[in-house]
Amino acid sequence: MSFHVVTGAGPTGTATALLLAGSGERVRLVTRRGTGPEHPGIERIAADAADADALTALAEGALSLVNCAAPPYHRWLTEFPPLAAGLLTAAERTGAGYVMLGNLYGYGPVDGPLTEDLPAAPTSRKGTLRAALWAEALAAHRAGRARVTEVRASDFLGRGATSLFGFTVVPAVLAGEPVGYPADLDAPHSWSHLGDVAATLVAAARNEASWGRAWHVPSTSEASAREVARRLAAAAGAPEPALTAVPATELARLGDEILAEVEEMAYMYDRPLRLDSTRTEEVLGVAATPFEDVLEEIVRGARS
Repeated sequence: MSFHVVTGAGPTGTATALLLAGSGERVRLVTRRGTGPEHPGIERIAADAADADALTALAEGALSLVNCAAPPYHRWLTEFPPLAAGLLTAAERTGAGYVMLGNLYGYGPVDGPLTEDLPAAPTSRKGTLRAALWAEALAAHRAGRARVTEVRASDFLGRGATSLFGFTVVPAVLAGEPVGYPADLDAPHSWSHLGDVAATLVAAARNEASWGRAWHVPSTSEASAREVARRLAAAAGAPEPALTAVPATELARLGDEILAEVEEMAYMYDRPLRLDSTRTEEVLGVAATPFEDVLEEIVRGARS
């Protein structure tokens, strides 16, 4: 029976652990407080993933080490480097395949579809950080010290999705309330369903072809923010959404330290953002969840 270590029990970590356990594999789910879903195949462990010694002991014998943990958004620059260092060190010591959950920040502004082979060209502090973390892991892979891969997702969509859209627009639409969103509301935008993120992470952990390169999560939709809001309202039987575009600078004035971090990423929302996942679909065999199913999941979650 395969054995995997998953770090982080947020929506993606939980979905990943449950997907692995549901297929009959053993999972050690590592979080600071030992939280996570109850399942006979999941062992919940309280530990700090930045502690390389502790994580090494937990990952001995594991087939893969899948990281879904991340510091609070406003503390990325100080807390992500030691977390990433602990994970990479544990992977190097144990031989567990290291699967990183990443995002699109490292590409910087791009006109046209995003493919995994685009060079890193970040224009933000957080983008520079993400690119550096991947470069360090890839260097370890190329030096033969570890097997690493990165799965890159766009904005999360689904029940409990931790994204700006999920925090702000989704609850307002379901409540029939007006809401502002810092984006070109009519620009096509790729959305990553949480279940598809988990499926891509698991597929990458299991496939020898995944190591040493990045993979894009297949998108459940490329609908604009306005269209997603409209279709979500229709699925929920809610009123037509009152969604308006607001400058990202307004978020910084609200006094919320997390929302203040959104301003430097505004370029991701003021133009079309299309994620090409052809390679993931063909090599890893992952397909996107139908968009209507994702909308129904969000509505069911809100009602429960």
